[in-house]
Amino acid sequence: MFSLEKKSADNNAFSDIRMVVDGRFPHKVAQVLPGQYFASKDPMIIYTILGSCISACVNDPVAKVGGINHFMLAKPQKKGGRKDSWGESARYGNYAMELLLNEIMKLGGIKKRMEVKIFGGAKLYESSQNVGQGNAEWVLNYLETEGFNIVKRDVGDIYPRKIYYYTETGRILMKKIMRMRNKTILVREEEYKKSLIEKKERDDDVILF
Repeated sequence: MFSLEKKSADNNAFSDIRMVVDGRFPHKVAQVLPGQYFASKDPMIIYTILGSCISACVNDPVAKVGGINHFMLAKPQKKGGRKDSWGESARYGNYAMELLLNEIMKLGGIKKRMEVKIFGGAKLYESSQNVGQGNAEWVLNYLETEGFNIVKRDVGDIYPRKIYYYTETGRILMKKIMRMRNKTILVREEEYKKSLIEKKERDDDVILF
């Protein structure tokens, strides 16, 4: 149904983004995984699957530029009076938002014209801690505090979401995955979470002079 496209070398920031051609869509499709972001001034479709993670989909309808990110956030948690390493990694959410917004402005977008749509934050785990809800609350508060125009939000619930985002128009096609055939989404989020923890532990071993 789709074929793999060669990656563009025009933007090194997106060299790890997988591009495909899917006959169901009029433009090339960029597949965004956890920890990645993508933006384009050329008409494209951005595809991702969300569990407890969040995607901010941002579009400037005048400049016709748009993009999304895919990140996992967590509120700092205290254990024995100290913040755990996973809580510290919540700073990555700020970083992911700044990367996307700066890239869109670099491509001609203007903050006051930007329209933001938020998706994700599902509760996929049987746990007393609702990570997805915390993620959704964090990003909505961030955007409202920074003065962005949130035109659509679909967060929470217990189902993963599959989304296709049109960068030129900001149009969204979303489908909730009511039945998962395997645990791919859960495994992917756990691997991403583990990688953030390991990165934080490596950073703690570095002394700057």
